[in-house]
Amino acid sequence: MKRQAVTEKKPLFIVLISVHGLIRGHDLELGRDADTGGQSKYVVELARALGERADVERVVLLTRRVIDSQVSADYAEPLEHLSDKANIVRIECGEQKYLRKEMLWDSLDSFSDNALAYLKSQERLPDVLHSHYADAGYVGSRLSHQLGVPLVHTGHSLGHNKRKQLLASGIRRRELESTYHISRRIEAEETTLGVAERVITSTQQEIEQQYGLYDFYQPERMRVIPPGTDLLQFFPPQGDEGNSEIAVELTRFLTQPDKPIILALSRPDPKKNIVALIEAYGESPQLQQAANLVIVAGNRDDIQDMEDVPRGVLSDILLAIDKYDLYGKVAYPKHHKAEQVAQLYRLAAASRGVFVNPALTEPFGLTLIEAAACGLPLVATEDGGPSDIIRNCQNGHLINPLDKAAMAETVLRTLLQTKEWQRLAQNGVQGVRHHYSWSAHVEKYLAVIRPLVEKTEPIARMKLSRRAGVFRERALFTSLDLNIANRPSSALPPAAAWMTRWRCCASTTYPRRTC
Repeated sequence: MKRQAVTEKKPLFIVLISVHGLIRGHDLELGRDADTGGQSKYVVELARALGERADVERVVLLTRRVIDSQVSADYAEPLEHLSDKANIVRIECGEQKYLRKEMLWDSLDSFSDNALAYLKSQERLPDVLHSHYADAGYVGSRLSHQLGVPLVHTGHSLGHNKRKQLLASGIRRRELESTYHISRRIEAEETTLGVAERVITSTQQEIEQQYGLYDFYQPERMRVIPPGTDLLQFFPPQGDEGNSEIAVELTRFLTQPDKPIILALSRPDPKKNIVALIEAYGESPQLQQAANLVIVAGNRDDIQDMEDVPRGVLSDILLAIDKYDLYGKVAYPKHHKAEQVAQLYRLAAASRGVFVNPALTEPFGLTLIEAAACGLPLVATEDGGPSDIIRNCQNGHLINPLDKAAMAETVLRTLLQTKEWQRLAQNGVQGVRHHYSWSAHVEKYLAVIRPLVEKTEPIARMKLSRRAGVFRERALFTSLDLNIANRPSSALPPAAAWMTRWRCCASTTYPRRTC
């Protein structure tokens, strides 16, 4: 009996932290906005899957409590049961109204303090904290220090990579700061990387090419665990797809609804690059002849009532459709239910269509494995997780998301090669079952978590340092005799006049119109 007590593993108490978005255990509003996407679904499903394990005592998913007449009252409930052992706990976070994640930074200390009080009120402290995204990483870092509990982190997407891709798409640096607070986000990510004992990623590419951009990059602490998908919900066509409510909805838009479907499904976010796909389709008469385009970009009532970012994306989508006169060829439904996502995949697969993810960067891509499980071949961005998915499943093609002509050509080739389409579809179904089931994911997850709790795996310690000047935003230029500011540039020697222009254009505070 004594030996059994020594070898028996203690069931784990795991706390997941996911601050932003709208998180509940039923009818997830996926695609409602830029903050309610794959991460929301993943953390809820992870909590449920962990709660089904005999070696897990309890799972708590901490998120933000939202009291706002513009969203469901569900998000104001302090406690929601997911199962006997898994709960969602909503914590006060300063401002009660629903805010996009970029506006939450000043409220995170409040959330952290309230989360600390909640955890200290429990019968025992958690064995591990697992933060999701940069905002939760900031909170998790504080709680880890205060409670002496190991922190595990999943980034889901990273600020450095997002900044690079958005700049490449034409967004200005000032807009990056005013809209996305990107420097503040990157600073929080650095802090989290310095604290987290394990960082869980979806792909090896994420470790090497995305986290590798950070000063506190510690690859020895990183582990690849691909997400899982629900194979009871996502499966190949059964023959009745055309009778579904969502299929009838699409026919309102399409002159020839029986054509193959090019399906794109994402939240309305600039980095999802949906407008580029519409432009690629609009600039290819052959692609328009071969297939219809279906754009599912979240749910909306009145675009004018939406936040600035999704409103801008949806407006650009409508303008692009109008620019290329794609009426009758493109469907863009205003609403869809969560259970209709799988129906959309199967409808596209039954039409012998293709799923396209043209994102500027995609950390993993849950929609890709969902579509693959439904027998839908993939054409996806080469930046991020799709490269691993397509390599594992052999079910599609990678594209440069900035090359619209190549995007159109790849989609057209995938549609027209019948035998190749069948091979890709079958490979996707089999590949997801082998690589991306929830049972396999949770097994690998616990194999990473438990050694931290039992302290049976050493933690590599690196000497961490920051590069100088990375976050400096301003520079001051002046002449040696300090007379530039009080003399018109026309009266100065050429070198001094050039220095005056350089000074005012380099400064972030000087009125740019005077340069």
